[in-house]
Amino acid sequence: MLLCLITIILAVLDMNIVSAATVPIVRDLDPVHGVDRLPWLVSAFALAATALLPLYGKLCDLHGAKRVLLAAVGTFLFGSALCGAAQSMEQLIAFRAVQGIGGGGLMSVTMVVMAQLKDPEEGAKGGGGMGGIVGGAGMALGPLIGALLADHLDWRWIFYVNLPLGLLVLVGAAVLLKLPQGAGSRGLDFLGATLAAAFATSLLLLTEWGGKDYAWTSPQILALAAAALAALLLFVWRQATAAEPVLPLSLFRVPEIRIGFAVQGLVGMGLMGAIMYVMLYLQVARGVAATSASLYLIPMAIGMTVIGMVVNRLTAQGVQTRTLLAAGGACATVALLLLGLSGPATSLWLVRAELVLLGVGLGQLIGQLISVVQDAAPAHQLGVATTGIRFFQTLGSALGAALFGTVLARAFEADEPGTPLGAVGRMTGAAREHAVQSFVGAVDVVFLSAAGVMALVLLLALRLPRRPVEEPVAEQRVLAA
Repeated sequence: MLLCLITIILAVLDMNIVSAATVPIVRDLDPVHGVDRLPWLVSAFALAATALLPLYGKLCDLHGAKRVLLAAVGTFLFGSALCGAAQSMEQLIAFRAVQGIGGGGLMSVTMVVMAQLKDPEEGAKGGGGMGGIVGGAGMALGPLIGALLADHLDWRWIFYVNLPLGLLVLVGAAVLLKLPQGAGSRGLDFLGATLAAAFATSLLLLTEWGGKDYAWTSPQILALAAAALAALLLFVWRQATAAEPVLPLSLFRVPEIRIGFAVQGLVGMGLMGAIMYVMLYLQVARGVAATSASLYLIPMAIGMTVIGMVVNRLTAQGVQTRTLLAAGGACATVALLLLGLSGPATSLWLVRAELVLLGVGLGQLIGQLISVVQDAAPAHQLGVATTGIRFFQTLGSALGAALFGTVLARAFEADEPGTPLGAVGRMTGAAREHAVQSFVGAVDVVFLSAAGVMALVLLLALRLPRRPVEEPVAEQRVLAA
């Protein structure tokens, strides 16, 4: 189980660790045009990782999670070594895509492994919940670790640090893991996997470029929207007709899975509205340096970790999972509402306290959602159900980035017409004071919007069916199949 948790930390850290080392990367590789290409360091990883998620799940069900995990870790380490040796921004972006191909399997396949390692009678009391907590804490601490490595060693170490940990996982998994072999090759729906990748790629590019590189009504964005819609419709058709679909539509007939996927998408959206805009608020409105701003995510990580230990004890005592999910949604909603009341002079200690509460809410949601879906999934579809969780969370994050970015821009434009958001940091005197006030007001609207998203999480959690405490999970899976 320890190897699994290390793997999850590797996966989540690497999605966020680059953001804190952008300045030295640009200075070293491309001081002239590097800033314009920085978003692709994250986007290349996310695109490659998301596009392959449905395929990873199906491969686990057909060929066994151990083989797929070893392949994913090996690819991730190869990409990490290439990233550390990159000599240009173009090379680094390409190597981040290679890293993302492996990274897409680290989190999702590891969650399949953890589900197969735990006792079937444990249900939600097993390792899936703790894996989600560790992943959430890693997501919060990633920028801080990246900043420390970049400041005190070299930016290349944000990639090289993966190698010893990854090799430990690779050798340990090869020697120690004893898992089912899978159902064997019954044919793979490559067309379905391709359509899923096309949909995810189109949607992520749309949210990455829309409103920034291109106007929302530009031909480029409209073409991406049309491509995403067409790929989605074709994907649904293919899943309804394929002999071995990569994301079987029968899963959506199980209430826990259907609601779990929806809630995970909303959590991904709300999380995007929290972390990104807390960092923006601290840096733009309060003048906190990027490295110091990363420290403000530690209270959230503490809240997630502490509540994770509490939740494990509560589930062991028979507390309903739907109760914990509803409580998590309520805590996250209240925390975001309080953040939405922040002003230019709000006590930073109050902000830290609100982030602790947000961590308490997210800690109850992330791990428990994984367990809810896994416990309800038929045994032969555990892989596709688990990767489906990650797939919907990633899509939710992409939609959240687009939604909240538009909300921020519109709210700021209403108070500061004609003033670009990026100009706030360069202003001085009364003009800056007014612009900062407008910016804080716009960020508050984002937080309040994110609170509305988390309120939907609360309502959906209450729609989960109650399960008798004594009902065996194995029996639930048979009924679901």
